[in-house]
Amino acid sequence: MTKIKVGILGATGAVGQRFVQLLADHPWFEIAALGASDRSAGMAYRERRWVLQPDMPAAVRDMRLVLGEPQSFAGCQVIFSATPNDVAERVEAEFAAAGYYVFTNAGPHRMDADVPLMITDVNPEHAALLPIQQAQRGWSGFIVANANCTATHLTSALKPLHDAFGLEKVFVVSMQAVSGAGYPGVSTMDISDNVIPYIGNEEPKLEEEPLKMLGRFDGQGVVFADFAVSAHCNRVATLDGHLECVSVALRTKATPEEAAEALRSYRSLPQALGLPSAPDPCIVVRDEPDRPQVRLDRMTGAGMTTVVGRIRRDPILDLKFVLLGHNTVRGAAGGSVLNAELLSKQGYIR
Repeated sequence: MTKIKVGILGATGAVGQRFVQLLADHPWFEIAALGASDRSAGMAYRERRWVLQPDMPAAVRDMRLVLGEPQSFAGCQVIFSATPNDVAERVEAEFAAAGYYVFTNAGPHRMDADVPLMITDVNPEHAALLPIQQAQRGWSGFIVANANCTATHLTSALKPLHDAFGLEKVFVVSMQAVSGAGYPGVSTMDISDNVIPYIGNEEPKLEEEPLKMLGRFDGQGVVFADFAVSAHCNRVATLDGHLECVSVALRTKATPEEAAEALRSYRSLPQALGLPSAPDPCIVVRDEPDRPQVRLDRMTGAGMTTVVGRIRRDPILDLKFVLLGHNTVRGAAGGSVLNAELLSKQGYIR
């Protein structure tokens, strides 16, 4: 098949580099342009510091960075955006208006009523918002957002439970890796021998985004899910992988064994379609009493899988469990790539 040409906005940052890594040998997509700020435009990509392992893919080393504006990406159809939030709101709309299909990891458009906030395993039906978005805004392109990295894995684990038993309340405490702060991340003096019990604007995202993603598309928009989320977000001294301790109150009571079976057996559209980046299963349930662990489990399913363990009764709510997900793979760039795969398969990318 002829590969779809793609561009990456914010290609020099940590999430931008993860996009490059995931797309360099992709069977459907071909990197055709790498965008950066005016400080870096014109430089060869290899002149920028590469912060991931393994080394920078050879195919992009000599590509010249271009300004992050629509005219610099002529020939591309799909744009993957890892731009800072203060830039993304304006720039992404400019690209969509110019006819590009924008898949963003940034936050400004996530809660827009006509923008799908998508996890392919959770709410693929929300792609039906795109014709509404294009009609309302007069765009020939569109914007699709993926969720906050912590909300991605929380929502992925909540989806089977919500489908099977219904959710009333969710209480979550996150322990989030330093890579979630971007590169160079958190100061060594701040994070060493420490846990920081505050991440700017993180708790509102974790409390709001799952309600949109687990909401119902009614033909005109998304009716948010009707349950409450309370979140505590903490920065801890791990490199990659966000760990979350979750307690839930269910509308229909369930045993830990029933909850484990709902999670373990869950499959969705990406698995049915065999999308290149789709993990199968999308949720792995661990039975050991001390799993998941960040170092051991974050790369499950090439970093695209949500890992759940320690499912047990909760004396205040109903059930409690621990979940883990890779924050810069599935929780960031990989989530956008999988969204693009799904919409390409469904014919939204023409």
